[in-house]
Amino acid sequence: MLRLLFLYTIGKLIAWPIRRRFRRFDALAENPQAVQEALLLQTLQYHAGTQFGRDHHFNSIRTVTDFRKHVPIAPYEYYSPYIERVKRGETSALLADPKVLMFALTSGTTASRKFIPVTERYLADYRRGWNMWGQRAMRAHRRDVSLKPIVQLVGDPDEFRTEADIPCGSISGFTAQIQKRLIRFLYCVPPCTGRIKDATARAYVALRFSLPRDVGMFLCANPSTLVQLARSLDQQKLALIKDLAAGTLHADLDIPPAIRAELQPRLRKHRELARRLDAHVQSIGRLYPKDVWQGEKTLIGAWTGGSVGPYLRQLPTYYGNTYLRDIGLIASEGRFTIPVQNDTPAGVLDISTHYYEFIPEDEIDSKQPTVLGAHELIEGRHYYILPTTPHGLYRYDIRDVVKVTGFYGRTPLLQFLGKGNYFSNLTGEKISEHHVTRAMEASVRTCGFGPGTYALAPIWDDRQPYYGLFVERDDSISDAKSFLIEFERQLQAHNSEYAGKRESQRLGPVRLEVLQPGFWQQWDRDRLERSGGVPEQYKHPCLIGDMKFRTTAPVEHEVAVTKIK
Repeated sequence: MLRLLFLYTIGKLIAWPIRRRFRRFDALAENPQAVQEALLLQTLQYHAGTQFGRDHHFNSIRTVTDFRKHVPIAPYEYYSPYIERVKRGETSALLADPKVLMFALTSGTTASRKFIPVTERYLADYRRGWNMWGQRAMRAHRRDVSLKPIVQLVGDPDEFRTEADIPCGSISGFTAQIQKRLIRFLYCVPPCTGRIKDATARAYVALRFSLPRDVGMFLCANPSTLVQLARSLDQQKLALIKDLAAGTLHADLDIPPAIRAELQPRLRKHRELARRLDAHVQSIGRLYPKDVWQGEKTLIGAWTGGSVGPYLRQLPTYYGNTYLRDIGLIASEGRFTIPVQNDTPAGVLDISTHYYEFIPEDEIDSKQPTVLGAHELIEGRHYYILPTTPHGLYRYDIRDVVKVTGFYGRTPLLQFLGKGNYFSNLTGEKISEHHVTRAMEASVRTCGFGPGTYALAPIWDDRQPYYGLFVERDDSISDAKSFLIEFERQLQAHNSEYAGKRESQRLGPVRLEVLQPGFWQQWDRDRLERSGGVPEQYKHPCLIGDMKFRTTAPVEHEVAVTKIK
């Protein structure tokens, strides 16, 4: 009763400032051009005295046209020399801020990891964006979610340090460590869990501390993490039940002694819960999240756009009937959108944090592409997004492709489609990962079945090149030939260039390439190790542009349908 009274009181105290923030957010969304241009000039003026600012004449920039004249569209490598100096402690090479709190490391999905400086301004913007997302999500589901415990999986904020002793790691792990005590109470998983390197032990600890709580929300970047968490619960159910009853954390887990000592004081006995879960396991034989939080409707916050569709399809099996809200287009470089509704990957462009420019998708390779502001976008069109951040990235070519799905006020709603790096072009068909994921989702809807983890890859054949759909044997498709026919039809429907190349017989039909079980898990793990990325943010590619991929993959057999158009 006291706890409920406490939460009720807290809710009343924060309700008014939350409503005020919502009103301000809505007001800004009505005038994106003015908000964006004021933010740009403010950012340039603040950093004008840095070496980068002097090299690019920030003091002489008065308009957006001036900005585009003096600052090129550029990838991370353009900023790398300045960032290297910041890593050595020469902050003024890129930043006017007196201190860099840490470097947020990118996920390593597409290349080697990048170092993004985190300043006090970055941290304030990051927190404000998450607060806006969380407050809107909780307010929409007051009865089921608001002020209930949260399961959030984070990474290690201090993987290693630079020459100047600046930590490098996960920004989510860093913010988890510095949360205020009142807020930290809502989070089930101890922040130190992110420092556990062994994935099995990390998931086990997260479950051990979450199972006794009345969870209202599961929060992570990639839904594949939640699928794996649910599988870990079922695989480790007997050990977890034993530890819950005894108030222990079993010794076989690969947990560093210092972290184990930090966790020990928080362990409690939960005998009644252990008895209830054991009875369920004895009766049903399984233990999924939906079996633990019976009768509760939780909210899942995760990416829902791009290539994560196969994992989203698995969530109901493990978590039951949940609310689902995209966390937004968010990366180590910053948060770019804030979703305000469930069941859509689109979110409102966060115009008060970064300045944005956009290039139409079909002009990205042009020497003089059209460059647009947020207020100039057209609904239904696809664009590459170029953020300019308050922490040292300008006209940054992050390679993210987005779609305008509508407007919130006058500010665009953007859906993440995929990385522009994921692209294949054997004979002029210009297939993107977005084409592949859209065709796959449509095929699954039509057929009622489909693969879990998969990737499409080009295969060169002197007689007739084609694309292979690579799936594991134990994840194979029940009626492979009918699925291939539908997938081929959908791929042509979503890419007219591909349809033309199939019509002219320059490309053969898609074939199913069946792999050994466990291949994709090992392939993703090896890819992560090469890049130094982290599993929580990693995105499995659904399109692999390497024509040599089939020669290195352990294909057991192939399924072809010769009568496909």
